[in-house]
Amino acid sequence: MAAVDPLALDRQVCFALAAASRSVIGLYRPVLEPLGLTHPQYLVMLALWERSPRTVRDLGETLLLEPATLSPLLKRLEASGLLTRRRNAVDERTLDVELTTAGRALRDEAEKVPAKIVSRLGMQVSELERIRDDLTTLISAATR
Repeated sequence: MAAVDPLALDRQVCFALAAASRSVIGLYRPVLEPLGLTHPQYLVMLALWERSPRTVRDLGETLLLEPATLSPLLKRLEASGLLTRRRNAVDERTLDVELTTAGRALRDEAEKVPAKIVSRLGMQVSELERIRDDLTTLISAATR
């Protein structure tokens, strides 16, 4: 009986996560394109549709993104007219991010995205929720 190779590619969590991430994000591309959003921009908008205004720091913590990654996303979304960035009146070191009327209105179209992705995946919602919950546990373990 042959020993299991601990370095076999198909046994690596990192490979499975990377491949799954690329594949799933690829499904989002054509669904988000009519909204004028990239997948990272969509994630920012999801956070803002939950609560707006938010600080850049809060967005970064929520999305697990560094300021150097988040800042260009916010600049592009601002240039698209979906949000504004303003210095906080109380603490000018803080940058507040708020949806515009157009940004709030885009939510109506975005509500169709999850169902389209579920349809493209051809999986049960309950199975996707279990995977999401398992990944959330994994993220917590990795970020401790």
